[in-house]
Amino acid sequence: MDRMHDLGPTFVDVTWGAGGSQSHLTCEMVHFAQTVVGLETCMHLTCTDMAKEKVDGALSEAYKAGCTNILALRGDPPRDTEKWSAIEGGFLYALDLVKYIKEQYGDHFDIGVAGYPEGCDDQKDQDILMSHLKQKVDAGGTFIVTQMFYDVDNFLAWVDRCRAEGIHVPIVPGIMPIQTYAAFLRRANGMQCKIPQAWIDALEPIKNDDAAVREVGKGLVAEMCRRIIDHGVLALHFYTMNLAQSTKMVLEELDLISREGTPTKKALPWRQSLGLSRREEDVRPVFWKNRHKSYVARTQDWDEFPNGRWGDSRSPAFGELDAYGIGLKGTNEQNIKTWGKPESLRDIADIFVRFIQNDLKTLPWSEAPVTDEAQPIKDGLLDLNRRGLLTITSQPSVNGAKSTDPVHGWGPSGGYVYQKAYLELLISPALITELIDRIDQTETMTFYAVDKAGDLRTNSTTEGPNAVTWGVFPGKEIVQPTIVETISFLAWKDEAFRLGTDWANCHPSGSPSRQLIEYIMNNWYLINIVDNDFHSTRGIFDLFDGLQVKNLDGPLENSKPMVDGHTPKPIAQLNGNHKMTNGKVFEEVLN
Repeated sequence: MDRMHDLGPTFVDVTWGAGGSQSHLTCEMVHFAQTVVGLETCMHLTCTDMAKEKVDGALSEAYKAGCTNILALRGDPPRDTEKWSAIEGGFLYALDLVKYIKEQYGDHFDIGVAGYPEGCDDQKDQDILMSHLKQKVDAGGTFIVTQMFYDVDNFLAWVDRCRAEGIHVPIVPGIMPIQTYAAFLRRANGMQCKIPQAWIDALEPIKNDDAAVREVGKGLVAEMCRRIIDHGVLALHFYTMNLAQSTKMVLEELDLISREGTPTKKALPWRQSLGLSRREEDVRPVFWKNRHKSYVARTQDWDEFPNGRWGDSRSPAFGELDAYGIGLKGTNEQNIKTWGKPESLRDIADIFVRFIQNDLKTLPWSEAPVTDEAQPIKDGLLDLNRRGLLTITSQPSVNGAKSTDPVHGWGPSGGYVYQKAYLELLISPALITELIDRIDQTETMTFYAVDKAGDLRTNSTTEGPNAVTWGVFPGKEIVQPTIVETISFLAWKDEAFRLGTDWANCHPSGSPSRQLIEYIMNNWYLINIVDNDFHSTRGIFDLFDGLQVKNLDGPLENSKPMVDGHTPKPIAQLNGNHKMTNGKVFEEVLN
């Protein structure tokens, strides 16, 4: 689903097992796609062996998941039945299902119906099929999805006939990309699709070379799609069969996605959830930038979600970590294979360096690889990590990039987007005093620092939000989708240290790797820094000049950090004005 999201589809289909045999799985997939992945779904719903109560249950689950599209189908007969028939209390035709959905839910659902340019199994008469299609549309069908086909001339003639019959809803042609020659023939014959002779002539000589078949097939299918689009049909429905590569190749050939396989536009700088109650959500804390699924899980029980300006529609009740399964994913063996067995701070630093260089695709604190957004600050991030300053999340400053910018852009066309430089990292306790002193000497930097025990330090004069990303668009208020604020940071703190502890626990008790990672989690600070001067590109990195962890290769007990060759003063000498307890923070925020 993540790969599908990156291709930028209008919706993805979730099919329905005959008689609802896999209905629970279908509903779970719809909920996950809408709420967590941020994919608009179209849930298939059939009449086969479906009593009214089952239909009601399925529609209710789709509604609660935020799904707004249903493809209403009669369905095939069960495998042990030769002829299709309705069960008692069920629906006889797709037409009946369309009417029922419309009666129960009004305009909430767009209702798709099936079209058959080449006929269907039990009906070849196109006059009868066209009459049935017109009835389904008149009853409430809002779009048509066709069976797969390769005869584009027949399809275009069928579209023209639909329009002549007064059917004017969008028609979405069913496109089956070519994976292998054998699968191509099997599916076409199974659906009784006519295959143009030119296609057979092009594919038959290379039928035993799957890569060549995909390459030639890409061109054939893309040319078919171009003819369809030139005819005024502006939507394409790809039957991926859970295989992305062939579809991606066709989309690239049509220039409908970038060569990197990502959509050219995004509504917000982070992946938007499409759950029922989250569609208006457009503000999130920056801390979960690389753990989107975790944030959605921990906030799924909120009644309201922040939208517009960060105001009262927020909740401090982030879900408990154990309740929502928030923790490190993968088995111990998988994680050790990914991140190895670090035995020194240098080994830890090298893991972070490899991540920034895209040699590693994940970290315990990041579900996804580093993106092109980090390119302007990549050298700075590498330098910090090589000195034992372990960066978790970051963003460069952006001063008025166009909203269509391929890297930093988001939101409607014609706008401009801005970012403050942001950096979040794990830092040795002996270095934090010096770092905070340096931040205090600036006029533009704000920070929050906390250890696992909850010793919170900050120079922020308010617990309210600080926008670190915003956009200016024609005819709209300023949009501020990414913020830093106290309560969210404390919730993230728990998760961040939990993830590190889970990583330590991948290693055997008493092992050097486990002791090392536990030492970092139990003693180091998590700090986030915002440079509120969005014109500044390097100021946040200048804070760390000369800061480094000494003896990265030595044993822990001898690994004493240093600043320009001198041991810094201990934490106890921190300015007391910076220190806050968790209880004090919550008391001040909630009152």
